Amino acid sequence: MLEFKNISKVFKNKTIIENISFTVNKGEFVVLIGPSGCGKTTTLKMINKLIPATSGNIYLDGKDILKEDVITLRRNMGYVIQQTGLFPHMTVGENIGLIPRLEKWEESKIVERTVELLNMVGMESEQYIDRYPCELSGGQQQRIGVARAFATNPDIILMDEPFSALDPITRSQLQDELFNLQQELKKTIVFVTHDMDEALKLADRICIMKDGKILQFDTPENILKKPADEFVEEFIGKNRIWQQPEFIKAKDIMIAEPVKTSRSRTIVQAVEIMKSNKVDSLMIVDKANKLEGIVTLKNIRKQESTSLKLESIMETEVKFVNIDESLIDILKKMNELHIGYVPVVDEASRLVGLITKSSLLSVLSNQYINQEVEI
Repeated sequence: MLEFKNISKVFKNKTIIENISFTVNKGEFVVLIGPSGCGKTTTLKMINKLIPATSGNIYLDGKDILKEDVITLRRNMGYVIQQTGLFPHMTVGENIGLIPRLEKWEESKIVERTVELLNMVGMESEQYIDRYPCELSGGQQQRIGVARAFATNPDIILMDEPFSALDPITRSQLQDELFNLQQELKKTIVFVTHDMDEALKLADRICIMKDGKILQFDTPENILKKPADEFVEEFIGKNRIWQQPEFIKAKDIMIAEPVKTSRSRTIVQAVEIMKSNKVDSLMIVDKANKLEGIVTLKNIRKQESTSLKLESIMETEVKFVNIDESLIDILKKMNELHIGYVPVVDEASRLVGLITKSSLLSVLSNQYINQEVEI
């Protein structure tokens, strides 16, 4: 775990970082982001003591890094920068094996690890191990930079805008590869970027900074839904949540109080409830509000006796979605099942809402109108 406690940095009487505190959990991918000059790169460089803090403490796994030997500290951290930082006079293999050699690993172990890392970043060892950086494309060089950062299997990786100089296609590919590596290896990664799309694509949590202060440190979903202030809202882009449909959940778009009743009601009673609420279906729930079934006007019209109770005609195999399922998954499910509505339940199977095609259309239409008005 990495912990900043009341860290400040003053340079030539100018405060660069102002009393910030935050924690990065073990195995977490945290992105530092903000406008130029906000202090994000300074914050990153204080972790490996490239820049000393003026005051405060930084702890890594409970140890104050300010008291740690700087060489030992840096050798136990991976570091990737925008310009790759590869040594041009060294081959790919020599660049990757640099820190292991300084750590006096056996040569056979270094070669084995180099081959493993090249394969890990999608580069065939036989083809690339003896090449020089100048013989590689920008994307390939950055892959080698990432491989070198993982060479000694450090617990924490620092990345300072590593993909910003790459073309969009290569950048997207490397973002995907880094995300997959993180999912597989569960390293603690602190990543600096100025690109909100990149932050949303990669981060477990995002730290938004301005003028040396932290404005909001939260999950991408919470930042999109509940920006801390107007600056954060403007910085991430108003209504950006609608450009990230995976963050839009059932609870954000459902009808919060669907019309419901109990299985003991009669058909006559059900019809009256439908009329008064102007609906053509009723959710059937038990005393604990757990979803048991559904009755539609279509079901009722098939019955000859209106004295029947709903328990005898209700559909019990009801397709539903969880309150935290995304808009993408909900639309996919409704399309695959050819249904025009879907109940929403919580973790205890209690009915909490209803999503219909018309309610979806209304929500999406309102959002489109709001965007048009802003434009």
